[in-house]
Amino acid sequence: MSVRIAFHGAAGRMGQRLIALASADSSLTIVGALENPAHPKIGQDAGAVAGVGPIGVLITSDLKVPCDVVIDFSVPAAVPGIVKACAAQKVPLVIATTGLEAEQMAAVREAATTIPLLWSPSMSMAVNLAMSLCAKAGAALKDHPSGADVEIIERHHRFKEDSPSGTALKFGRIIAAEMGQQKEVHGREGRPGARPHGEIGYHAVRTGDNPGEHTIVFGLLGETLEITVKATNRDCYAQGALAAAKFLVGKPAKLYGMADVLGLG
Repeated sequence: MSVRIAFHGAAGRMGQRLIALASADSSLTIVGALENPAHPKIGQDAGAVAGVGPIGVLITSDLKVPCDVVIDFSVPAAVPGIVKACAAQKVPLVIATTGLEAEQMAAVREAATTIPLLWSPSMSMAVNLAMSLCAKAGAALKDHPSGADVEIIERHHRFKEDSPSGTALKFGRIIAAEMGQQKEVHGREGRPGARPHGEIGYHAVRTGDNPGEHTIVFGLLGETLEITVKATNRDCYAQGALAAAKFLVGKPAKLYGMADVLGLG
């Protein structure tokens, strides 16, 4: 049976791609497209806005139709509202919005006690597989005789507002959990002295329309291991979010991640 799906942030770049891809997926039926009440696209056909032609679903400001799952790909300030709405209606929710503040994440965790809710700093399946590989590398290199220096380099488009990316920070947390680094350094300048082993360095590059790439460097004496994952367009994030939505339907209340979707949890 087709999964009835709604999108929050439907008129945004990612919302439009989600609608375009979902409209071509026979296992999904789009029943809702949500936006800020003041958005200029309110009242327009979501398919037409997404560039795939009319689909008979208008962009509205609230969720009034029965659905099996909602995907949020909006902005941090809008997340608490959709979390509250889905929790009230007992609808599973995928949150693909990044850059959430502590209070917003607290609302996400609270809602996950009553509904199945999936949040991830990246919806890319390749990124989440790379995270698993980094965890294994960190565990293997923790006690390397020469010590392993970890640096994380991330590149994104010029319009990205948070830095470093939530995905880069997640890579760092995964590695620190295995290797025990206690300090984060964001870029370097001047004469900071010799690099201590107990830190992870982050370097954020913002340029052009880069949809996202991350390189995790494990630097040893005499050799280097690099794990790199690159997006060539934003469809990888949309496809991952759709896979997460399908996964979430019928699951018990809990906070899930993409590792669960990939069977890596």
